Amino acid sequence: MIFHPVEEVEEIEGKSGEIKGLLLVCDHARNDIPPEIGDLGLSAEEMDRHIAWDVGARAVTLGLAEKLGAPAVLSTFSRLVIDPNRGEDDPTLVMKLCDGSIIPGNRRVDEAEIGRRLDAYYRPYHAAIRARLDAMTAVGRSPVIVSIHSFTPEFRERPPQPWHVGLLWDRDDRLMRPLMAELRKDPGLCVGDNVPYTGRLKGDCMFRHGTGRGLPHVLIEIRNDLISTETKRADWICRLAPMLACAAAGLQPAASCGPKTSSGKE
Repeated sequence: MIFHPVEEVEEIEGKSGEIKGLLLVCDHARNDIPPEIGDLGLSAEEMDRHIAWDVGARAVTLGLAEKLGAPAVLSTFSRLVIDPNRGEDDPTLVMKLCDGSIIPGNRRVDEAEIGRRLDAYYRPYHAAIRARLDAMTAVGRSPVIVSIHSFTPEFRERPPQPWHVGLLWDRDDRLMRPLMAELRKDPGLCVGDNVPYTGRLKGDCMFRHGTGRGLPHVLIEIRNDLISTETKRADWICRLAPMLACAAAGLQPAASCGPKTSSGKE
């Protein structure tokens, strides 16, 4: 069986019209392990944890793609196989210990195996994102990149994290600032700026495809207990879609600010 490292969603022609250059990406969409690697020595319970994927992020990405008519590129391999949101020289590219869990299948990973995983999974994922951006540029569109992630309320020994959602960014705030303003209009949301993680990680996905190409971009982190069910995910999809359209209005002339759908409830 051939393992495909990328899942792609095509643009829905005629449905969008709001953010014509939007590309959605999801780095940690699945917790699947390619059959040639095995099970990494972890139980099913461990693989369901946030250490293996971003819980709920894939469904939110697909829902936004459908609602906005936008294309999307999603990974199909667990972040424990190799993390596509890290630079190729990052020491955490292949994790051996994550949030208290030892990853037995990665303990003896050498440079040759890392190189094989780069070629088999990591690089095809980034090549797919690059191809989408190149295709948009070739037809005169100005790409806008939105990356969807989720985070765990409790990480290591830190106190429970209060934010419902965080926006991660580095040097380019063209999309972040208007989206932050939209989110903070909702009194029911606690919104973080470069928390619970920093967006200033050189070599990560947004650095590579956004900062490196001078394209407007933002990474959205949603607390994973808030998108743990289909109903909760649907709420966030309806909440984020018009906010993204409004945030992109100053970037894309065709964008328009639709009515707010957020109830302010979790």
